[in-house]
Amino acid sequence: MGCRVAALVENVRAKAVAVVGAQWGDEGKGKVVDYLASSFDFTARYAGGHNAGHTVIFNNHRYILQLVPSGILRPGKKAVIGAGAVVDPAALVGELENLKRSGVDVRGRLFLSNRAHVIFPYHREVDQAAEAARGEAKIGTTSRGIGPAYEDKMARRGIRICDLLEPECFRLKLERMISEKNAICTAAYGHPLETAGLFEQYLELAAHIRGLVADTAVLLNHALDRGESVLFEGAQGTMLDIDHGTYPYVTSSNAISGGAASGLGVPPTRLTGVVGVTKAYTTRVGSGPFPTEMPDLDAQAVRARGKEFGAVTGRPRRCGWLDLVVLRYAKMLNGIDSLVVTKLDVFDEQPEIKVCLGYRHKGQTISEMPPDVETLAQIEPEYKTLPGWKKPTPGIRDVRDLPVAARDYLSFISDRLQVEVGMISTGPERDSTIIPRGSKLAAWL
Repeated sequence: MGCRVAALVENVRAKAVAVVGAQWGDEGKGKVVDYLASSFDFTARYAGGHNAGHTVIFNNHRYILQLVPSGILRPGKKAVIGAGAVVDPAALVGELENLKRSGVDVRGRLFLSNRAHVIFPYHREVDQAAEAARGEAKIGTTSRGIGPAYEDKMARRGIRICDLLEPECFRLKLERMISEKNAICTAAYGHPLETAGLFEQYLELAAHIRGLVADTAVLLNHALDRGESVLFEGAQGTMLDIDHGTYPYVTSSNAISGGAASGLGVPPTRLTGVVGVTKAYTTRVGSGPFPTEMPDLDAQAVRARGKEFGAVTGRPRRCGWLDLVVLRYAKMLNGIDSLVVTKLDVFDEQPEIKVCLGYRHKGQTISEMPPDVETLAQIEPEYKTLPGWKKPTPGIRDVRDLPVAARDYLSFISDRLQVEVGMISTGPERDSTIIPRGSKLAAWL
């Protein structure tokens, strides 16, 4: 009897799928989420801030989303910014105004967690000062105050969205915070913070976002109880996860699929699938070890073809060959069921393609991801060279129509990782997408 009940519960379990970056971020999650969102009722962002840049292109229009989930671009679909995110109200209001100018109305469709922590200008000041003080050891942050906001959250002194909606409570907390921050900044960096008019500025911003604020954990759990579907949108990538990434060259939140549960207040048992997103090659932004980084001339060519510049910051991305050690690690940490390979078309002109199969360190084979960046910086990648296809792939809609060498490349990745390739992207536009028949990912659409 108990088994039959369990089977019945499994059959009616609402669809809840997480989309995660399987590398160092910038894998093309924005396009993937936008594509999948048409098949889900909600898209919910669970971590990060407006340092993420998700680009979606359709109808000859380019949308760059930073904090608002990509699913908002699908008419009638709802979106959530969860408690695990940190929110700069000024950046959020600016993003909403940009969407409105583009004809995207979010009223009644976008919900902001009342428990999300708030980014203030002093967080950016601290971020910039700390990064400058590190000198050559700088992390390469976007200097948008993300890390310092998470620091305040973990130190249990942060100010949350719910506080902004109660002026007197907000005033007291802000005054206490400014006093503390001024003392720290004066001692550490030699100058106090610029905080004039901050209270009034944030009260005005609060008035703009008040209508979005909700208990989003209750909202999402009730939606799942009703059988509605939720797409969990990650920010950054697995190798930037605060606990499991290339620390300290990481972000300040949990970018892996487990972060969806804590960041949104949804039990992990609700999750029904995980989609991992990887480029056909590898990129990373900022400092930190990068075992498969290409020589300058190769990197410049890939960067030019792939337009590898940050959507938010404009910073050039470092380019490298595909790293299967990283992807195996990401598969394990996230429980990836289906892999999306983006930017396959960037290799259309590549005569030969290298793939990293493993690592060697001081003559020894390493089978697991090193925990320290010092070891990772000394890694010698073990490569296999595969032939390129030297044919254009944009516009192809069926995997069977891809050049043979391109199909072989995808099969090589799938076989080595023991995970399906459930989606292939051959261009930045929404419809430059291939979904192989019979894949798990196809079943979720």
